Amino acid sequence: MTDRHDLLILRHADVLVTMDDRRREIADGALVAEGGIVRWVGPTPELPADWRDAAAQGAARVLDLTGHVAMPGLVNTHHHMFQSLTRALPGAQDADLFGWLRTLYPVWARLTPEMVRVSTVTAMAELLLSGCTTSSDHLYLYPNGSRLDDAIEAAGQVGMRFHAARGSMSVGESAGGLPPDALVEDEAAILLDTQRLIERWHDPSRHAMRRVVVAPCSPFSVSRELMRESAALARAFGVSMHTHLAENDDDVAYSRERFGMTPAEYAEDLGWVGRDVWHAHCVKLDPEGIARFARTGTGVAHCPCSNMRLASGIAPVRAMRDAGVPVGLGVDGSASNDGAHLLGEARQALLLQRVGFGPAAMTAREALEIATLGGARVLGRDDIGALAPDMSADVAVFDLRGVAHAGAGTDPVASLVFCTPAQTAYTVVDGRVVVDAGRLATVDLPVHLERHRAAAAHLAAGAGG
Repeated sequence: MTDRHDLLILRHADVLVTMDDRRREIADGALVAEGGIVRWVGPTPELPADWRDAAAQGAARVLDLTGHVAMPGLVNTHHHMFQSLTRALPGAQDADLFGWLRTLYPVWARLTPEMVRVSTVTAMAELLLSGCTTSSDHLYLYPNGSRLDDAIEAAGQVGMRFHAARGSMSVGESAGGLPPDALVEDEAAILLDTQRLIERWHDPSRHAMRRVVVAPCSPFSVSRELMRESAALARAFGVSMHTHLAENDDDVAYSRERFGMTPAEYAEDLGWVGRDVWHAHCVKLDPEGIARFARTGTGVAHCPCSNMRLASGIAPVRAMRDAGVPVGLGVDGSASNDGAHLLGEARQALLLQRVGFGPAAMTAREALEIATLGGARVLGRDDIGALAPDMSADVAVFDLRGVAHAGAGTDPVASLVFCTPAQTAYTVVDGRVVVDAGRLATVDLPVHLERHRAAAAHLAAGAGG
């Protein structure tokens, strides 16, 4: 694995997709990264002499990308990484959102700190192998001594750029909420721990590898007071805010019955709109809600696979983007998606919009833009999502010489979305080659997956790990 401060040169990519202001797609493309930052992008024949000499003298790591497409690393704006332990669990396979949650809450109540760490590594490995370089994770329950620190420390081991969202639940069944009382926390303790995490882990600097997000779970699991106080805390420390909103019809009905408002009205009433806020799903966001989000710059994490898996519906992404709402992609939890392949999520986003709104509802390049620049905007970052000088050196490289892309050479960029989603040949994060020739370089994956399978079996069996 290349050191963060080594010189890295990528050259001879069939196409280098920049997602820069001109949306350039450079044939025979090259990129130079140093110190975790992109220094130069352009056609390989125009590679400046100093860097050509460094490559010739062995002073740089050089990757020949003939037959490959290179693009900005993908950005995942919504996940629940602990759920990789409970994929395809019987009893939750054929439920809608509320039934699915009620089935799984008792299982998740047996999570341990080790399970949080193991599941985070697994989820990040899967994401990195799909070309994802930055991910948010929404951890909203903390049984048996689990802490968000467990996930943050695991992310450091794997080498992924990480937005760790301190989720919370404070309204249990006895108070009219959805989660069991045993899984909710005291609100004062939630706010104290959230502040501790921000002070301990949050890095506000450009090119930061780690940020902390304030993230009460949902309208049906936290109080109005916690939502308001969480917003005040986040803005006092200058960090982002995240929650679930308008995920399905039941979610909307809960907001109307309990608060007398639509989800978007409820969010604005509590201060949960603005460029520092993004909401997951928004499948049932109505036209007035879309206009409200567009006016305030409030972001949306679109999770098409999860929305289909739970039969929640088709989010109006075309209408959102046309109105100016920032939209990124999220794989959501691995128990509601059962996968975490972000390029596959981009493909599904395109297909689902076309099912709902016609063949012109989304293009392949728009899907890739949502997966890169869109995610960066939702997370409040101006240093990722594009390949240009002074951007973070986060790159996904796909080999298109295999059978899945045979016959797609006339438009290799579009083929990334239309054809079977590929695993990466190389994934570069912060200038480090984290996936190297298709292999995760930071984790012994076969050994780790043995730990993960054992933890999942213990969790499903009720042994508690």
